[in-house]
Amino acid sequence: MSNIRVFLCDDHTLFRQGIRKLLELEGDITVVGEANNGLEMLEMLKKAGPDIVLMDIGMPKMDGVTATYKIKKLLPSAGIIILTVYEDEPHIFAAIKAGAMGYLLKDVSFDDLIEAIRSVSKGEALIQPVIATKVLKEFALLDKRKIKEGDKFYSGLTEREEEILRLIALGGTNKEIAKKLGITEKTVKNHISSIFQTLHVNNRTQAAIYALDKKI
Repeated sequence: MSNIRVFLCDDHTLFRQGIRKLLELEGDITVVGEANNGLEMLEMLKKAGPDIVLMDIGMPKMDGVTATYKIKKLLPSAGIIILTVYEDEPHIFAAIKAGAMGYLLKDVSFDDLIEAIRSVSKGEALIQPVIATKVLKEFALLDKRKIKEGDKFYSGLTEREEEILRLIALGGTNKEIAKKLGITEKTVKNHISSIFQTLHVNNRTQAAIYALDKKI
């Protein structure tokens, strides 16, 4: 199993050090650095070269959402997981929009935290069930909004890409989408990469929110 390089950022030193000690017990995880705030983290990040950044939202000097935007520019390949006490919709959607691949509350079990780190390191998005419920409720609200008759939205996607995007929004995996459309998983992956690039999104969660918001 390949080693996952994790960087920690939280302004609560005791909490951060506790997480570090627990993570270091895992054979496939290495903590490559830690910081007290977003600004300090950005100064250290490029040298540390993490696969995963695990951080809070509410921090001094630079909040987690702003830091997420900056990390995606500095290290586009790094997966960002938010670990926080904030469970309100504005914080959740701001973090996802900024590029976070995971969103967990600080009462999450350690096993679930490890699962999130491993999943996000593989390029998968992972949101804690209680947070996912809020996301789904927002989807439901978006679904109830009516588009005026005759209004059209041009997504810039091909017909096939829109079809795949709709299946992503329904929670389909690459394998399920490939089977449904009668194409290979590699073709699905290529289409998804093109979708992300066209829509300027970073992950499946953002793409799904976009699809539902635009009624694609």
